[in-house]
Amino acid sequence: MILAGNKKAFFDYFIEDKFEAGIELVGSEVKSAKAGKISIKESFIRIINGEIFIMGMSIVPWGFGSVYNPDERRVRKLLLHKKEIKKLHEKVSQKGYTIVPLNVHMSKGYVKLEIALARGKKNYDKRESLAKKDVERDLQRMAKER
Repeated sequence: MILAGNKKAFFDYFIEDKFEAGIELVGSEVKSAKAGKISIKESFIRIINGEIFIMGMSIVPWGFGSVYNPDERRVRKLLLHKKEIKKLHEKVSQKGYTIVPLNVHMSKGYVKLEIALARGKKNYDKRESLAKKDVERDLQRMAKER
């Protein structure tokens, strides 16, 4: 079950490799995330000292929580194996690669984040993507009419 998505990532980047990461959350954040009060549209991912973090992810504070609710946009640690973090770090150190969040979903009762190793698109690539979408849409319309 997808709780939040980032459709813009597929438009702005060529997705090369996907990973599923756990998110280090506190109790009230989990309840709020499961309620769907989460957004990853403005978020980005950084590797700092061999650990991977998501910054800018918004989880609205749980309404029935206490005064100790955590900050809405705090930096949250992602849980990945060291080998995966090393692989990501090697690629990101190359020019043109970045790590983008794709979606937040539930997996076996846990809140997980799908991240991707991506390469940025140029403006002409984006125009090409839009043109392909238009052609596919026209073909589907013609197929429905027949």
